[in-house]
Formats: sequence, C-alpha cells, structure tokens
Amino acid sequence: MLSEQRINELKQTAKEIRKDILLQIYEAQSGHPGGALSCADIMTAIYFEEKKNDDRVVLSKGHASAVLYAALAEHGDIPKEELKTFRKYGSRLQGHPSSHSLDKVDVSSGSLGQGLSIANGIAMANKLNKKDDYVYVILGDGEIAEGQVWEAAMSSAHYKLNHIIAFLDYNKMQIDGTNDEVMKSKPLDKKIKVFGWNVQEIDGHDFNQIIDAIENAKKSKKPNMIIANTIKGKGVSFMENQVGWHGKAPNEEQYNLAVKELS
Repeated sequence: MLSEQRINELKQTAKEIRKDILLQIYEAQSGHPGGALSCADIMTAIYFEEKKNDDRVVLSKGHASAVLYAALAEHGDIPKEELKTFRKYGSRLQGHPSSHSLDKVDVSSGSLGQGLSIANGIAMANKLNKKDDYVYVILGDGEIAEGQVWEAAMSSAHYKLNHIIAFLDYNKMQIDGTNDEVMKSKPLDKKIKVFGWNVQEIDGHDFNQIIDAIENAKKSKKPNMIIANTIKGKGVSFMENQVGWHGKAPNEEQYNLAVKELS
C-alpha cells in the first residue's frame, strides 16, 4: 500500500503526462488522445514506481505514442520542449514509436497485434541469459481482436515467461465504436486464464490497485495479464467515453479547456 503522499505525487505526475499528451496532439493537429489518456495512470505507475533500468516497456498499441513520449519527458529522458515536434517531419517523436528514431523507445510498434510477440522474444532472451528483468506490455482492448495476440499468449504460457507483465487498457472503445459493437471479446478474464496466464482485474485509474497488481504479478510463475478497467479520454470531461476522440485533435478552444480541467 502506497502512502497518501506518494499517491498524490503519482496523481500529479499523471496530470502532467495528460497535459503533455494534449500538447503534442494539439501542436501536431494529429494523434490519438482517447487511448493515450486512458492508460496515462498505468504508464505513470510503470515509469515512476516500478520500472528498473533494464526492464523494458512495449507499447503494443503504438498509436497511443503520445503517452509514451509524455512519460519519457516527465521522467527526464527527453526534453519537454521536444514534445512540440510530435508527428512533424524529421522529429524523433513519430506517430508510432520508433526505436530507430529514439533510443529511449524500447520497441518500435504500431502494427497492432505484434507487441506481445516481441515481448515474448525479449523475455525468452532474458530467461536464457538468466536475467530477472521484467517486460511491461500495454495492449489495447480493440487490438486483442488480432489473432497474433492469442498465438503469442499461448507461447508466453508454453515457455513460462512469468516476467511478462501485460496491461490490457480496457477502455471498451475503439476507432469504429464500442468493443461490443465491433468485435465482442468477453469474458476476457476466463479466456486469458484458459491460455495459461495469471489474470487480475483492477481499476486502471487507482494507483494502489495498479501497484498491488504489479507486485502480485512478480510473485507469479505464469505470464501476467492485468485487465485495467479504464475510461477513454480520462481526465478531460468532454473526451471521456466518447468514441469520436479516438483519433482527433482538439482545436484551440478545446485544448485550453482541457488543460484548464487538468490544472
């Protein structure tokens, strides 16, 4: 259980990350605010509470790259001023994360469904080299309709890759509508357990629950999936639970209103 002071510190960091997300997308007039805002608390917990130097982070839902760059900026890994170059020609901060452009990005991603397979490879290499580093994976709940995710899930369990800690950003919406409308995936917990994973379900905006889930995962002998119930567009009232904000940039008035809400 984290102290109240530490929780407040993480909440403030998450607010800054959310403001950074909005700054990037506003400056670029392009990007994906809804799914970046929904996993901001998860990314905050990973980078500011749990991640050790040799741990790796795989943002499988690469279109939410703004949350990764925001976390790196708040962590001091890239200059905050650079966030204004997001998605612009020649920028290191491409629309989808590229480890070739930015060495602080562990894995290039964006072609949905591939992140868990890459994480498997990293975890297998660590296991062969007797390294105890963790691989954190952030999956989108629309993304898991990709068959490769389930093939990778079988492999994770088969090779006993218990140092994989995956978060499913379960905001229940994707680009074309709700998950139930586009491709039903329930019951997620039972499906994932059948594939041989340790499964936990939490409130993805509660830092105590996020940290406790990670600590529980580290005791598991199986790969770990944390189903994080989140709100698409979390933190900005007019974006919350609105499918239309999956991939749309705010105008000046909307941007100023959103930043004011987060201040």
